[in-house]
Amino acid sequence: MSMFIYLIAEFFKTGLFAVGGGLATLPFLYEIANKYNWLDINLMSDMIAVSESTPGPIGVNMATYAGFNAGSSQGSFWIGIAGGLTATLSLVLPSFIVCIIVYKFLERFKESTLVDNGFKGLRPAVCGLIASAALTVFKSACLNTQIFAKTGEILKLFDIKAIILFVFFFILTRKTKFHPIFYIIPAAVIGIIFKM
Repeated sequence: MSMFIYLIAEFFKTGLFAVGGGLATLPFLYEIANKYNWLDINLMSDMIAVSESTPGPIGVNMATYAGFNAGSSQGSFWIGIAGGLTATLSLVLPSFIVCIIVYKFLERFKESTLVDNGFKGLRPAVCGLIASAALTVFKSACLNTQIFAKTGEILKLFDIKAIILFVFFFILTRKTKFHPIFYIIPAAVIGIIFKM
């Protein structure tokens, strides 16, 4: 039962403060991965890739996975299902509540300078959260920090194939505006072919 309380508390907090969409949940998810065994910090990049390539927002997909993992670690598939549902509902509930409140008061505060300034302050903060998460993902996807820590050789720090793929897709996404699936599928195929 205490696992469900922790799931509710952690994912409700994530849903409440991850302003700016699914990628804004990543710093909170990394924090959860460091505190609990629901998420594996080393698999976060893979999970992000899977979440981005499946239907639904990344935060919801990750919450469902973490909740299922937490529940199934209690020894039952059905507790895993309940954990996944609990984490997912806890993540989306704050948005639901906030949307209802905002809807009720939007007309009243639509022209408020205070509200406008609040949103102007939130935007760069959300960008900082997303950039921090992106750097963490880059580090796990493109750098071999564990090998570097053992050998101390600077050239072994960089995963050259992954960095080339990163640069290629970074430039490609800046120049083209396709649906993300048109980047994800070729990236997966390249990873399989070149054994990344």
